[in-house]
Amino acid sequence: MLAKKIRVGVVCGGKSTEHQVSLVSAGSVINALDKSKYEVIPIGISPAGEWLAGGEAVKLLIDNKINSQSKVFLPADPTVQALVPQDTTQLVAGNMQSGKLDVIIPILHGTYGEDGTIQGLLEMANIPYVGAGVLGSALCMDKIMQKQVCRQSGIPVPDFLWFRGVDWKSNSGNGNTAVQDQLVNMTQKQMCRAIIDRLGLPVFIKPPNMGSSVGIGKAHDENELVKDIEAALQYDRKVIVEKAVPNAREIEVSVLGNEKPRASVCGEIVPCNEFYDYDAKYVDNASELKIPAPLPNDLADAIRDAAIRGVLAVEAEGMARVDFLLERDSERFYLNEINTIPGFTQISMYPKLWQATGLSYSALLDELISLAIDRHEQRARLNTTFQPKTDWYK
Repeated sequence: MLAKKIRVGVVCGGKSTEHQVSLVSAGSVINALDKSKYEVIPIGISPAGEWLAGGEAVKLLIDNKINSQSKVFLPADPTVQALVPQDTTQLVAGNMQSGKLDVIIPILHGTYGEDGTIQGLLEMANIPYVGAGVLGSALCMDKIMQKQVCRQSGIPVPDFLWFRGVDWKSNSGNGNTAVQDQLVNMTQKQMCRAIIDRLGLPVFIKPPNMGSSVGIGKAHDENELVKDIEAALQYDRKVIVEKAVPNAREIEVSVLGNEKPRASVCGEIVPCNEFYDYDAKYVDNASELKIPAPLPNDLADAIRDAAIRGVLAVEAEGMARVDFLLERDSERFYLNEINTIPGFTQISMYPKLWQATGLSYSALLDELISLAIDRHEQRARLNTTFQPKTDWYK
């Protein structure tokens, strides 16, 4: 008898500024999954948060043609483990409601996908899923928390300061005040002065809970600093300002595994713009990738070790792409970001680095699915109930 195919839901799109990037990544994943092993169920989420499923889900999102017949939802009820059509009078394309989902691959970059929200839903629904859990996803999505945890674990990160939008907009204070790395009780002028005094110029300004370099600016003077802070606050309620690593090289490492992850070879990105912004990543098509990165073996090994330690520190199980900034002259390196759902097109760094390490794109997907199912089975063996010695609660 033929083995039963594993039913894999690939979720993409979402309420995120990285919606379009997600669609491209998911298309590559769907095409690369071995159809002799997997029954692939494309699941799209619109920018408004509507769920739809079926073979045309990705195309419907791209064409912005969502109809009620394709709409579904995923119940948090763990006894269902399947998509349910919103319109119960209609058969969902591909007969989605007829079978349970064995595993889900969330290819949702950014908010409502990479931040622990969909991971929480999948935990409630009792469906295995690829990538980091709720804690690791949430920690890595917030660059402030991510850097604090990594620094406490002895992993070097660029120096930074942060503040809340309400403090910036109130523009009132009683003098220079910093609580650890947080700026509070300051006017905007005082904040800018504290940033420049601590970090110097230039600095990078980022919305902490954003990806694909959306909302990021590089300020060379105080006027640019103010402008970039205002731009970042369009995307987040907080702002992080990071010291620019001088004459930096951008080094990336792919990490794979649960409790005992392993690291790929190092890769280097040579951006076509002043830094690796959104256009340099996706639009201009002129940035250069060097795989493997031209590094001394001992330095490459140290960076790969730091990548694994960073992933373990934030519990980014499954997969992660770890980005470093390397000082060209001193060879000091700093962990810049940990991405728990990295780009997954055929030309994205995460799969390309594994291909250079000896793991093909399709074999990488096989392993990610296996890791997801293994972690789910481990958690299923844990007790979720407790019987006290008396029924005191009745």
